[in-house]
Amino acid sequence: MESATAYRYRVVDVFTENPLEGNPLAVFPQARDLDASTMQRIAKELNLSETAFVLPSTRSDCSARVRIFTPAREMPFAGHPTIGASYVLLDEGAAPVDNFLLEELIGPIPIRVEQGVRPLIWLRTPPVEEGRKVDPNICARSLGLPASDLGNIPPQILSAGNPHLYIAVKDKATVDRAWLRSLEPLKAEPNELLGVFVFATTPEGVYSRMFAPEHGVVEDPATGSATGPLAAYLMKHGLVSGNSGTRFVSEQGTKMGRRSILHVQISGESIEVGGYVTPLVEATMRF
Repeated sequence: MESATAYRYRVVDVFTENPLEGNPLAVFPQARDLDASTMQRIAKELNLSETAFVLPSTRSDCSARVRIFTPAREMPFAGHPTIGASYVLLDEGAAPVDNFLLEELIGPIPIRVEQGVRPLIWLRTPPVEEGRKVDPNICARSLGLPASDLGNIPPQILSAGNPHLYIAVKDKATVDRAWLRSLEPLKAEPNELLGVFVFATTPEGVYSRMFAPEHGVVEDPATGSATGPLAAYLMKHGLVSGNSGTRFVSEQGTKMGRRSILHVQISGESIEVGGYVTPLVEATMRF
């Protein structure tokens, strides 16, 4: 019988200062010996929204390479794995303490660390692309809501590597009532991958939920890759200021008992998404 190989991993809660809140993430800090097929099987085994695998970078300007898997597929970019993996690299002394780059499938992701009692870790959102608008009546039916519950801005798809359909509704209670009954009516073609981001504006920013069943995630507690495009969408429709230095927060995951706080900062042409990370588990997987 062959001996098992041990792989150390950590579970951290991202976008929270409290354990057992936020979005849980598994990080394998030394994954160079794992192939993509095994990474995918591990992500399915752990069954978290995402699992991050840290490898040596192929680029001289990046501190590490990060591959990100949901239980169903590899992602070109994702927010909470980027923030969570950055925390682990910082905690283990494997990245600079202020600014660095992470290599992901989408390209280099700039990381900025705001020092404090605990670090607030920021990523710079990749370029945001606008997609098609979607009929509000179809959106409402897909969410089990009357059309009158939707906001007065058109639902639209935007992407910073992962396309999401943004649907504004009238208040927080409506966000909590929403549930994705069917994704198919919202898709332009059968193979289109699409997350559905439902939100209402609040004095602090937004209150939100995100559904991504085709990624193996029925509901995501916190979606950093969707929050940068959300900021662009809000600015487009005048719901937040586009002035440099504007900051707001998106509260996500509260309805499912995983309250997450995603910080957003607009800095000239760039949009940063930031969050705190709470370490929870150190473990070893053997196979």
